Amino acid sequence: MTIQANHDRVIGRIWRAVAQSGVDVAPIPRDQMDKLVAAVADGVLHEFDAMLDEIAAAGPARGAGVPASANAAAAAAAGAADEQVIWEGRPFLSLVERYVVTNQRVRIITGLVGRANEDIELIRVKDVDHTQGISERLLGIGDVQLHSVDATRPSVVLRNVTDPQAVHEIVRRAMLDARKTYPYIFAQEL
Repeated sequence: MTIQANHDRVIGRIWRAVAQSGVDVAPIPRDQMDKLVAAVADGVLHEFDAMLDEIAAAGPARGAGVPASANAAAAAAAGAADEQVIWEGRPFLSLVERYVVTNQRVRIITGLVGRANEDIELIRVKDVDHTQGISERLLGIGDVQLHSVDATRPSVVLRNVTDPQAVHEIVRRAMLDARKTYPYIFAQEL
């Protein structure tokens, strides 16, 4: 379901609740009521999204109950000690998808019970774009598109992320830094 569809659904539910409450809203001009209901819907959606953030932070998605020091030790043992997380996020109102940007790759993690990971190496990313529709601009979210030289998946979209312009810039800078770190591999890929 799209963000606009969710927004419209919440607005419809608020109007039904107002009608069922028995409160006389006739003296309030219709345009003022529309603004009030839209503002309440935006507030409810943002609060629900914040609650999903809290659930995701407390849940197993943040290391499956393994202490951070154990995760760091495992990463060091695997030879990934130089990989650092730059940004983490998830789509607006989503509990089953999460994005992690490191200094080496972009990881897309999907699933609630089962997990699937997709990695896009930053040296393989050719271009980064972002878009925002009007409803997305109102909610402060948008899409970030990654275009890569990967033949299996040349384009990947980080959907409905908060502050897409900042995420776009983070990925762009990480991509440029990765090209400086691995210049031979980058030149060879393109």
